[in-house]
Amino acid sequence: MTDPTPVRTTSHDGTEPPPLQARDETEPPPLRKQRGYRLLWTARTISVTGSEVSKLAVPLTAVTLLSASPAQMGLLTAATSVPALLFGLQSGALADRLTRHRPLMIACELVSCAAAATVPLAWLAGLLSVSWLIVVALVIGSAGVLFRAANFPHIAAIIPEEQRTQAIASFNASYSVASVSGPSLAGLLVQLLTAPFAVLAEAVSFLGSALLLRAIRTPERHQPAPSRGMWRDVVEGLRVSVTTPVLRALLGAGVTINFFAMAYTAVYMLYMVNTLGIPKGLIGLLITLGGVGGLLGAWITARLSRRYGESRILLWSVLCFPLEILAVGLLDGPLWWKLSLLAVTGTITGGIVVAFATCMSAIILRSTTPELRGRVNATTTFAVQGVLALGGLTGGVMAQFLGLRPVILICAAGIALSSIWIWTSPLRSHNGPTTT
Repeated sequence: MTDPTPVRTTSHDGTEPPPLQARDETEPPPLRKQRGYRLLWTARTISVTGSEVSKLAVPLTAVTLLSASPAQMGLLTAATSVPALLFGLQSGALADRLTRHRPLMIACELVSCAAAATVPLAWLAGLLSVSWLIVVALVIGSAGVLFRAANFPHIAAIIPEEQRTQAIASFNASYSVASVSGPSLAGLLVQLLTAPFAVLAEAVSFLGSALLLRAIRTPERHQPAPSRGMWRDVVEGLRVSVTTPVLRALLGAGVTINFFAMAYTAVYMLYMVNTLGIPKGLIGLLITLGGVGGLLGAWITARLSRRYGESRILLWSVLCFPLEILAVGLLDGPLWWKLSLLAVTGTITGGIVVAFATCMSAIILRSTTPELRGRVNATTTFAVQGVLALGGLTGGVMAQFLGLRPVILICAAGIALSSIWIWTSPLRSHNGPTTT
């Protein structure tokens, strides 16, 4: 009895190879029946939801209870992203040195749990201050950087190769939903428990994640390459990321998209309220539709990738990326028309974002040797996240001199440039299905 699913191998340039003949091999069970995947997915869903809650609860604690100054709020906000800039590249090198990634992931969750739990305890003891919150943010941010660096190669250890795209899609769907539902949950918890105790929900989520990860029994068989020193390892990850055509294209596209997307985000709220006249109460609903689109995008990507391949989905997703921003920049007319178009394009874009992120991660996994996965992923993350602050600053400055609508249209044109990276790379060389 043969399995109709062909072997999924990797070509030298990281693109999907043409379909092969059927293989005589047992097909892995569906992901929902794999205990390791279920535990990892549940752990990540709980953890990211708790983190989203704290994104509102911690600033509210600083503002309402500690009377934080604007400068202090700026430091508190920066503290969440500083660890990625300081330790992002090194975290990838560290992950590549490990034979087992799960113990580090568990330790990171426990450290984050302890740090978050100190907020309500310090409040009860009368010791809580803005400086305390900044230190907590730095600790949790640093642990998060290490966790993400170890989690990426860990996926390859517990998920069969032909199911990784589906698994990554489900993780991205969780992130998408958590980013939308987290603030609403945080608002409810703040009302019920007060802001410092709402942070306790984050501590509980980290603890729950650690316990679920501890319950995974799937063995890890990572064989690390010999280390040549931290900085040489980091440079090796950088070199591979910029010299491998597929990885370079993904890196360039990711940086381009994030830069202009953050420039757009910087002026989005002002444009919606002041130019389009969208009622403030409906803006949150429009943002929520992006999370709904993310769920649909994950579901569609997991199915289409088996038929058409990740490369083909990526090729078309970058072409669709600027459509929402372009529509927003050109939008005019009665309120019902504005809301209808924004709802449709927002939902579609939510799906496109998840489709792109899913295929990008799957292709990086496939195109990178196991001993370099941590460093290549860390390099990509460092670049695409590090450009966010620059994009936001640029968007604000441009709007000051050019106006809101011109900046929106510039951002649409800028994001469209990402398609050049993808369509001129080896990713275009194979657009056919990967299964028969």
